[in-house]
Amino acid sequence: MSQLSFSSFDASLMVRDAQGHYLLATADQILEAARQAIEHKMQRGASFSSPAAVKEYLRAKLAGFEHEVFAVLFLDTQHRLIEYAEMFRGTIDSAEVHPREVVKAALRQNAAAVIISHNHPSGNPEPSSADK
Repeated sequence: MSQLSFSSFDASLMVRDAQGHYLLATADQILEAARQAIEHKMQRGASFSSPAAVKEYLRAKLAGFEHEVFAVLFLDTQHRLIEYAEMFRGTIDSAEVHPREVVKAALRQNAAAVIISHNHPSGNPEPSSADK
């Protein structure tokens, strides 16, 4: 995943508070809005038609974490989303993963396919030596 930069966003992005006043949006509010938009777009049953669609979905889901998260997309035979699961959480530079638990979850979901992923809190998309 490539590094996200909020410096490229227009400084006039606004959010409305409970009283109806508009305030400058924070980075966390922007990330939450992106997550909600992706959730709405890729509700259970939506199909991942390309690697780019998977990348867009995972970028929104995994952005902003200060620790590594190992996540799994469980898909049916048409590559429709059954469930997104954050299965393991780690530290700033590693996450312990138990393949047996991933397989058990895939069988429980009756998934025909899985996509596994994890973030790099540093924002550097290159695989680390531990990833290889």
